[in-house]
Amino acid sequence: MSILFPAPVFGPVHSRRLGVSLGVNLLPPDGKVCSFDCIYCECGLNGDNRSRLRMPSREEVRQTLEARLRQMQAEGPAPDVITFAGNGEPTAHPQFADVIEDTLKLRDRYFPQAKVSVLSNASFLDRPEVFEALKRIDNNILKLDTVDMDYIRCVDRPAAGYDVRKVIDRIKVFEGKCMIQTMFLKGEFRGEDVNNTTDRYVLPWLEAVKEIAPQQVMIYTIDRDTPVSGLKKATPGELNRIRDLVEAAGISISVSY
Repeated sequence: MSILFPAPVFGPVHSRRLGVSLGVNLLPPDGKVCSFDCIYCECGLNGDNRSRLRMPSREEVRQTLEARLRQMQAEGPAPDVITFAGNGEPTAHPQFADVIEDTLKLRDRYFPQAKVSVLSNASFLDRPEVFEALKRIDNNILKLDTVDMDYIRCVDRPAAGYDVRKVIDRIKVFEGKCMIQTMFLKGEFRGEDVNNTTDRYVLPWLEAVKEIAPQQVMIYTIDRDTPVSGLKKATPGELNRIRDLVEAAGISISVSY
């Protein structure tokens, strides 16, 4: 079953990786808008969840977020993080940079200790306003499941024109002010083996991570139902092996089993 989030603000929820997280969904509440169509996405496949509603405006986001922060200030709990995630790719919103500016101001006013995080597939880093906005936030979390384009086409299924090498080069321009988030899974999809926990995928991915030299790497596996059958969780042993390789490279890493 697909999970769709209200817009523009939801939660707080307890995030496996980020703590008490107040969510911001810049996409429509009734469907998914994403430049990827990942076969493991909890929001479902793009074609199954087409939206009929519009994205929330900058002013709607600002007003709703301020009201929720004011309520949390009065009643609790205090958020550890304000997280842009939701029903697809948050940087696809045409006013993304303006929304980030508003959010940073509201964060500083109500919960200055909270972090601002964005979960992104990194496909819009070539937009200067998106790139600059991501430089301003605390947790710039960018997806990199593998560096193998055949695997990416099979599992992440990006929009036409996606080039993982160009994306890596663009991520490197952040000069380490980013985090890399990677999904590890196993199983089959349309007759193809999608196990990316083996050295065939892990070792080239690790070399890209070393190039990027991020603040942290976040690795995780399937936690909820997936929109396609035949996918399986990576085991704790497989994730721990990858963790050890990243730590041996001198890079901080967190694991969500």
